[in-house]
Amino acid sequence: MARDSQEVVVYSVLRDSQCSQCQQELPGGSLLTMHEGQSLCLHCADMEHLTFLPAGNTALTRRARMHSKLWAVAVRFSRARKRYERQGLLVEEEALTLAQEKCLADENLRQGRRIQAAEHRKEEDRTLAETMRSKILEMFPACPRADAETIARHTSVRGSGRVGRSKSGRNLEEEALRLAVIAHIRHRHTRYDDLLLQGEDRAQSRRAVRDEIRNIMEKWMGKSAIIQ
Repeated sequence: MARDSQEVVVYSVLRDSQCSQCQQELPGGSLLTMHEGQSLCLHCADMEHLTFLPAGNTALTRRARMHSKLWAVAVRFSRARKRYERQGLLVEEEALTLAQEKCLADENLRQGRRIQAAEHRKEEDRTLAETMRSKILEMFPACPRADAETIARHTSVRGSGRVGRSKSGRNLEEEALRLAVIAHIRHRHTRYDDLLLQGEDRAQSRRAVRDEIRNIMEKWMGKSAIIQ
């Protein structure tokens, strides 16, 4: 693990050790630092006031280090990888508190932006659905308002992959909306779903309800409709 030569390093010991200065026993997992070939506990190294911050939160670590007058890198030797690996930082408690407050403020700001973006998407979806409803009623003037609203709302759901979310659907191309209307009629106003539940083949079921769909389309349009 590469380290800046200016960094103060403390070591998480693997085995029980002892402070060379105060002779305090240091069980495995304790932190010590090296000075002129001697191992010192944090108290003797004048770092007992520092707080350990585990690695993992880059923003918190960066800010805590920036606000801490004294800080040290905590490392531990990995027998498997045969190298020292960074475990976190030792920083001043006040610096850590300040860093946490700033990160929380940032998170609140990001959350606010996410909420704002979500509301914007909802408004876009509402606008698209309303525009689709108007276009459907223009194409099918006798279509019940409730059906037109259901078709537009269902077809325009974001991320649904339905025809209304396709480029042609968003552009309100008539063929895309016509297909959405046919799909709605097929499922809501014919026996198509019942036939599928009874084990009928999909293609056969579609042929069986073709005339039903045509009749409803003619009623809603006021003229003949061609059903594929």
